[in-house]
Amino acid sequence: MAQCLRGRSAAAAAAAGEAAIRTAAAWRRVASASYHHTIQAVPRETTGPRAAARERRSGRVPAVLLTLAGAGPGDGVAHRKLLTADRKQVVEMLKQSPYFLSTPVRLQVRAGERSTAVVHSGTVLPIKVHKDETTGNILNLVMVQADEGTMLKVNLPVEFKGEDACPGLKKGGFLQKIRTSLSYLCPSEHIPPKVEVDLTNLDVGDKVLMHDIPVHPSLKLLSKNETMPVCKILASKPEE
Repeated sequence: MAQCLRGRSAAAAAAAGEAAIRTAAAWRRVASASYHHTIQAVPRETTGPRAAARERRSGRVPAVLLTLAGAGPGDGVAHRKLLTADRKQVVEMLKQSPYFLSTPVRLQVRAGERSTAVVHSGTVLPIKVHKDETTGNILNLVMVQADEGTMLKVNLPVEFKGEDACPGLKKGGFLQKIRTSLSYLCPSEHIPPKVEVDLTNLDVGDKVLMHDIPVHPSLKLLSKNETMPVCKILASKPEE
C-alpha cells in the first residue's frame, strides 16, 4: 500500500514538473516570436548602486520607465516605474537596430522572472542607454511611455543617400557632414527611425539646410535657426 502511494506521489510530482516546463516553454515561444520587438521586463523593488550591481551580476539591466504628466515633453514626468530587463535581449536589440533610440517598441512587464502573468504592457521609446566607458557594458536603460498622441522630443539620426549619383562628388568634391542628428518634436505614432538627406542632385557649392529635409508634417524641428546647413559639397577635402 505504501509503495503504491509512493508511486502515485512520484507520478503526481512528475506531472507537475512537466506542466511547469510546458508553461515556461510557452512563454519562451512567445518571447522568441517577438524577441527583437518587445522588451521583456520585471518590476524592480530596490534602488542604489549595490542593488544595480546585483542586477548586472545576474545578467539583467536596471531600467526606468517614465510616464509624462501630459501630452508634451514640457509637462514633466508624472511617474517613474523601476524595472529590470534581460541584458542579452537588450544587447541583441541594439545589434539588430541601429535606430534603437528612435524606434518605439513594445514593453511587456511580467510579475516576476519565472511568471507568465503580465502586469503592464504598452508602447515605449528607449531614450537613453548608459554604458561603461571602459568595458562598453550596458549599465542601465531609460524608456518613456509612448502612447498614441503623446508628443516626444526625439533625436533622429541623419543619413546621407545618393552619394554614388551626386554630381559634385563625381567631380572630385568632398561631402562635409555638419550634422549627424537633428531634434524633432514628434507624435509617438509618427516617429521615424531616421531622416534622410538626398545628395542625388547636389553639385559643388550646394548645401542642404535643416528645413530642406522632408519629414512627416506632424513633426516639428527643434532648432532656433532652421536655415543652418546639415551638409555641404566642397570642391576638395579641407586641410586638417
